[in-house]
Amino acid sequence: MIAHLRGRILEKHPNRLVLDVSGVGYDVFVPLSTFYGLGDPGVEIALRIHTHVREDALALYGFATPLELDLFERLISVSGIGPKLALAVLSGIEPIELVRAIERGDHARLTAIPGVGKKTSERIVLELKDRLPRGPIVTAAAGATTPEAPALGDDVLSALLNLGYHRPLAERAVHAAVKAVPEGGFERTLKQALRELAK
Repeated sequence: MIAHLRGRILEKHPNRLVLDVSGVGYDVFVPLSTFYGLGDPGVEIALRIHTHVREDALALYGFATPLELDLFERLISVSGIGPKLALAVLSGIEPIELVRAIERGDHARLTAIPGVGKKTSERIVLELKDRLPRGPIVTAAAGATTPEAPALGDDVLSALLNLGYHRPLAERAVHAAVKAVPEGGFERTLKQALRELAK
């Protein structure tokens, strides 16, 4: 089983990339949470890999952080959730927010993810609520996010979503904006978030 790959990005698409490892090109599916953190083609990266084997196919799924990989493997253990849907879930919500949504049983947030209906949301909460990753893996991911005034962040995120931006991209922009202008009010933070999106 392949568990880790380090190499140069040959091709990069929103849901997959081709990684050149010593002259061998690996086709790796990635969630948007990983995709947006990667550099441009030519950059060397390292990914944690889940090798998914079926009778008719062998597919590689790559993740930038241990938490993403952990959540992916827990999601595909839920009845009715395959790798494609698990990838869609991680593309539709930040990993640490997914953990919180499952802990709170926040079905409204989970069903806001494209491809996740009411029944799937209920299964995710029921089967994973008591089996979520704990300890250093989550603390490290949570520590990577700067504490921010939730109300301000939510307001700016809502404004970006209303402008038509994709949620994971908008969430990253809000996080970066709050970090860049920690004392900024709504207008200043929104302007900074729009600058982040334009990069």
